[in-house]
Amino acid sequence: MIDTLEYNTEREHLIIPEYGRHIQKMINYAKTRETKEERNKLAKAIIAVMGNMQPHLRDVPDFQHKLWDQLFIMSNFELDADSPFEKPSKEMLAERPDPLKYPQNHPKYRFYGNNIKTMIDVANTWEEGELKEALIYTIANHMKKCFLNWNKDTVEDDVIFEHLYELSNGKINLKNTDEDLSDSTSLMRTKKKYGSSNSKKGHHKKGSNRGRKRY
Repeated sequence: MIDTLEYNTEREHLIIPEYGRHIQKMINYAKTRETKEERNKLAKAIIAVMGNMQPHLRDVPDFQHKLWDQLFIMSNFELDADSPFEKPSKEMLAERPDPLKYPQNHPKYRFYGNNIKTMIDVANTWEEGELKEALIYTIANHMKKCFLNWNKDTVEDDVIFEHLYELSNGKINLKNTDEDLSDSTSLMRTKKKYGSSNSKKGHHKKGSNRGRKRY
């Protein structure tokens, strides 16, 4: 009995292992039938068995197309049977997709990310008003958070305003504003014990003329 045992390493290679060896043997058998009528009949029977492995998808047209493609792939494209769909080819299967063209953006301040520049460009297209002002301060606060993720220490609001002015090509100028950005503690969401100690020190202000924060 030991002499009759077979190891998988000695058996035929399975092209699509998910369907198992029995499906592969059925396809190999269908390839040997002499009449096309018999091969067509066997092909439909094999497709039905393959579909039963995923019954919730077997009647979906796209899934049927996938099953027929897999049938011909597992036959090594040697099964001469009629298909309700266009038959795949070895060349089509071996064809490599075109390489993706990744955007080559090299921003000056990489720690802000590319989305910040997109947000600034959108803000520049808005009409002047409270909504635009709120968006600008939201962007500035997000820039401050990104900066703090890169530099865990601290950052002056003046630095953020200067970078925002530069990234907006001079269209957004908060250098002379009386508003403060959110404090570093709230942006970084530190633990409560650290947050309480920072709150006692008060917010860092650029000058005595700074007013309350609204954003």
